[in-house]
Amino acid sequence: MATTNPILDVTSPSERTGCSLLVLLAALPPDQLGEAIAKLASAFPPEDIVIAAVDPLVAEAHPGLRIVANPVGKASWMLTAADFVNGHLLAQEHGARAILMLGPEAGSLELPALRELGQAVTANSTDLAVARYDLPPRAGLVNSAILYPLTRALFAARTRYPLAIDLGLSSRMAERLAGVGQRFTAINQHDAPLWPVNEAAVAGFAISEIDVGARVLPQPAEPDLNAILPGLAGSLFADIEAKAAFWQRARQAPQARTSTLNGFGQTVDASTDIAPMLQAFHLAYSNLQEIWSLVLPPNTLLGLKRLSVAEGASFRMPESLWARIVYDFLLAYRLRTINRGHLLGALIPLYLAWVASHINIAATGVSPERHIETVVAAFEAEKPYIVSRWRWPDRFNP
Repeated sequence: MATTNPILDVTSPSERTGCSLLVLLAALPPDQLGEAIAKLASAFPPEDIVIAAVDPLVAEAHPGLRIVANPVGKASWMLTAADFVNGHLLAQEHGARAILMLGPEAGSLELPALRELGQAVTANSTDLAVARYDLPPRAGLVNSAILYPLTRALFAARTRYPLAIDLGLSSRMAERLAGVGQRFTAINQHDAPLWPVNEAAVAGFAISEIDVGARVLPQPAEPDLNAILPGLAGSLFADIEAKAAFWQRARQAPQARTSTLNGFGQTVDASTDIAPMLQAFHLAYSNLQEIWSLVLPPNTLLGLKRLSVAEGASFRMPESLWARIVYDFLLAYRLRTINRGHLLGALIPLYLAWVASHINIAATGVSPERHIETVVAAFEAEKPYIVSRWRWPDRFNP
């Protein structure tokens, strides 16, 4: 479905110089900003790019580049609705045919990664180029447990990091995301995350994943799981609800590509203390039965009962159980079975149980990435379950 773009282009054609690529840089410290601009100058011909930086005065140090102001709001650790709106507006203003959006800490990206992300949307037929990062095995576990499995199972997209902070956008992809972003900025939710992979899948746009190697990932100002998980899961659940007509139809993910960052050779230190995670799960099992019983069907509750008596290194959460738990919470979010804030809070101890199980499995020598792919396969196998529950939710109620 086409998205109408209400952003008006106020620059006349005679005033435009035009460029192949607008590079939208997040707010960066001066040293990182200089490093990022130097890499961009080496990665692309200067006449082909316009760089939008929060501090346009840096242009004095790079007279051969076109550097303009990026009217970004307050700094965020991820790309926001306002970023996509501003990016599209600047692309129109400067006649850019594609956009390269680079998140905080972008100076840590290597030059080849920048070049490949940009070329994917300027020289190839890609609409959305998504970065794939080489992260430590215990980084990004909310993504590995919830965001990636749901995106892959429901939208048939193999992007490992669907909320990546480094993206290449074609002009039509940028226009579509700006239209979505304006729905949030219009109600003063400038910092709301968007889900570009989902939008591209629904629109039938071409998606590419680009291996960018190691990258320093920014941290939230308040790195509190009690805020991060409900915020991200709630945003994704809402997007999935809005796109139900699309993902309920059967689709098959494209064939897995060969990646240099498959992570299957990674090992994990077995010394991590999972006791606090298990303690949180056992405490929740005692105190949240009333809430969980409103969300989870009897078979899932029985699976949790079995988990509640497991301890230490023997603790294992079956992948199919975790998939059904997430799907059940997704449905409860849609039905507003309970207050959504309370609902997402009740998911946290179950997520911690999954993390404890993941660490235990990795400690036995199983590659963390291989286990995550097993989890994703369980989400794909259980997709008929969420489709049935979505269409006939009362059928599964006790």
